[in-house]
Amino acid sequence: MSDNQTEFSGLKVMIIDDSKTIRRTAEKLLTKAGCEVLTAEDGFEALPTISTQHPDIIFIDILMPRLDGYQTCSLVKSNPSFSDIPIIMLSSKDGLFDRAKGRVVGAEQYLTKPFTREDLLGAIRTHLLNKAEDT
Repeated sequence: MSDNQTEFSGLKVMIIDDSKTIRRTAEKLLTKAGCEVLTAEDGFEALPTISTQHPDIIFIDILMPRLDGYQTCSLVKSNPSFSDIPIIMLSSKDGLFDRAKGRVVGAEQYLTKPFTREDLLGAIRTHLLNKAEDT
């Protein structure tokens, strides 16, 4: 079990979701795995944090007020400084259309809520290990 504590130590993970419960749950799970967790309520709140903190991976809820997940993802991916950050879309809907739209705006993966600890850690493993192998 002790491996899990340090497996992701030093990783900056951002959770953008308008649900306080989702943010808290994800934060707890990820902090236990050694991650530094940044949270934001929506895209507007997230963008300044992304630009100053440069997270290693971002989880974005699709349905949010002001700036939704697709718009936020698109803005992050269109900025050359941040386009390499893996983005995982979070949604309570498990639709083909949502998945396709997520791909169009540049998301690497799509998780359906409620997600498990393994879903989150698995996504981080997939995208950050791939990134390490690419370099």
